[in-house]
Amino acid sequence: MARKRKGRSLDGILLLDKPTGESSNRVLQQVRRLYNAAKAGHTGSLDPLASGMLPICFGEATKFSQYLLNSDKSYRVTGKLGETTTTADAEGEVRERREVNVSESQLLDVVKSFLGESMQVPSMFSALKHNGQPLYKLARQGIEVERKARAIHIYRIELESYNGNEFSLFVECSKGTYIRNLVEDIGEILGCGAHVIALRREWVAHFKTDNMISIADIQSLRDDDKFAEMDELLLPSDEALSGYPSVELDHDSAFYFLQGQSVTVTDSELEHHPVIRVYDEHHRFLGVAAIDDELQLAPKRVIANRD
Repeated sequence: MARKRKGRSLDGILLLDKPTGESSNRVLQQVRRLYNAAKAGHTGSLDPLASGMLPICFGEATKFSQYLLNSDKSYRVTGKLGETTTTADAEGEVRERREVNVSESQLLDVVKSFLGESMQVPSMFSALKHNGQPLYKLARQGIEVERKARAIHIYRIELESYNGNEFSLFVECSKGTYIRNLVEDIGEILGCGAHVIALRREWVAHFKTDNMISIADIQSLRDDDKFAEMDELLLPSDEALSGYPSVELDHDSAFYFLQGQSVTVTDSELEHHPVIRVYDEHHRFLGVAAIDDELQLAPKRVIANRD
């Protein structure tokens, strides 16, 4: 018999403002304990060096976390020219020091060259897995494996400051973009090397910076026994799917859909969408689906019925 999870059944998304100096998994566990939640997961790791938006999914929302993992994101990053490190950020050991003789216009030209689509080789200190092991764990053992370059897209990149050996950028990018690699590549093109000394994730998908909450603020609510206010911070599970088309089912269709059965829909426009949000006649979120070969609405992930 499977062991029952401890904690309460809690569904929703918390937009956590992750502090620097902590791993994503550690802050996830802190938040899960504060909420006494049975199940929680995050949607894309931030390095201990990094701060900023880390959406935490509770309960049924974890079924849809992949849609946030695959979303666009934005960052503010500060890089230091003239030094490369073993991890491409300030947590690693310095590998090489080189003279910096770079004008602001030279730096700006290089920064602008990364706008648009390009190929990027993921860092060994990323959370990507090789034979089931995260690359960063292999890297810490001194093991390096071949990584395939992946297509990324930088929609916006702006040079916000430059003081001779440090520069700051604002970046809006596609999923899978590694900012430490970007800074390292900028340094190599300039011929002096570079690494990340500060990094903050500003937003994820449609979630805005102003809606983030810190662990300290959650702890303060918990200390004052303001449990209802804590729960009010959670966004509905279907917020992870904002922007996808939706369909509403009648009572009978909704029942069969929740049993994992395909149901008939009449909207032919839905055929062209790989992900469809599904609701019942009372606009309660039921899960996500796709149109199958028989032009029926086939469940992909459904919400567990807790009535």
